[in-house]
Amino acid sequence: MHYKFLPKQKEFLEIPSERELDVAIYQGGYGSGKTWSGAFLGIALAMKYPGSVGLVVAKEYTLLKDTTMVSYFEHLDNMGYVNKKDYKYNKTDKVILFKNGSKILFKDAENPEKFKSLNLHWVEVEEASMITDADFKLLLSRLRGTIKPTWNNFTYRFFMHTNPQASKGWIYEKFVEDKRPNYRRILAPTSDNIYLPNHYIQSMKDDYDPEYYRINVLGEDGDYSSGLVIKQFTDENIKKINYCDTLPLHLTCDFNVDPMMWCIAHKDDENVYFFDEIVVENTTTEECIKEFIRRYSNHKDKIIINGDASGDNRSTQSQYTNYATIKNLLIEHGYDEQNIIFHLRDYNPPILSRIAAFNAKVCNSQGKRHLFVDRKCKWLLYNKKNLRFKPGTSIVDTPSIVQISKNRDDKFLGHIFDAASYLTEYYWRIKVNYDYKA
Repeated sequence: MHYKFLPKQKEFLEIPSERELDVAIYQGGYGSGKTWSGAFLGIALAMKYPGSVGLVVAKEYTLLKDTTMVSYFEHLDNMGYVNKKDYKYNKTDKVILFKNGSKILFKDAENPEKFKSLNLHWVEVEEASMITDADFKLLLSRLRGTIKPTWNNFTYRFFMHTNPQASKGWIYEKFVEDKRPNYRRILAPTSDNIYLPNHYIQSMKDDYDPEYYRINVLGEDGDYSSGLVIKQFTDENIKKINYCDTLPLHLTCDFNVDPMMWCIAHKDDENVYFFDEIVVENTTTEECIKEFIRRYSNHKDKIIINGDASGDNRSTQSQYTNYATIKNLLIEHGYDEQNIIFHLRDYNPPILSRIAAFNAKVCNSQGKRHLFVDRKCKWLLYNKKNLRFKPGTSIVDTPSIVQISKNRDDKFLGHIFDAASYLTEYYWRIKVNYDYKA
């Protein structure tokens, strides 16, 4: 059996240089041969390295069964391999056992804990955009199978395929923004596949709007700024920011219980510098201020507290208000009461006011930037890439329970931005046109 590979498929299959680990993602439009290529590579590795163990993963088992496994068995048939002679498929354990001792496991990612006992030589992920960054890291850590002496120039392989995404996520971050030398991204337009029928692409041109066509047929990246709450944020807004114990320290708070998210910053008349964040799940105000004290126990200058105006109401967790709890614990620790200052609005401003004030500091109409974030602020940076308006509205799209079940990181959308924007709106309030549409 001889296959004729498309140029992008060859680029995906072949390692460009000798390396211990190769991590590749095939990002292609509909019909660009993503799943076909991944299944071929899995079988090729199983054949080349006798006794090797590979894992094929998808978010849901249905996706594996209906798409990926179909490609695997089609390849085996085309290559002349016969079930129960050259290989056996165990339906119960969902594993292909080859005559040469190699194994290919098929598992869903609904319970990633089950991956922790595996020692693998390669991993394939179907529709990688459906798994989380945490899933990716856990699977990557399982590439630790023993290398046999007969396997010359062996490379651990982690290969994935996905449709292009309309919003940034961990894939874009790892393969574009913070790309490592042994990470590869292959972009494959549907039009590259010369084996598709002539009408296939034309029908998509007729049916899809230009943006959808560009992303899902041409395989290009989406317009990642479209619909974002935080506008014009670039690498120029990311800086290494040093904490100084002799400058006023701003602690700005949002009091959602799970998670509770606070930002810590310095500021001057024009600029704000976010250099740390406190993010704790299923917690109390008391636990969070104790974490603040642990980190900044020797602060010598003022502690200025900004944040949610509703935090001045009596908390259900305490006989005191949230801000009274903060003040009492700071004094109890030994901070000078005269240096504990509250700068709060009497009421929370409309969220569009906070968004406008925050964005004006990110980049104003003259291109000047006055808001800076340290890379330590992981969740504030996650929000700048992923916090969006509901399409066609000025309503912030906070994630539902269903969304969070699919991507746990989305649990941290919204609240950290609220904390940061309370500060910027307090000091640099501007008027907002409330008819604004995203």
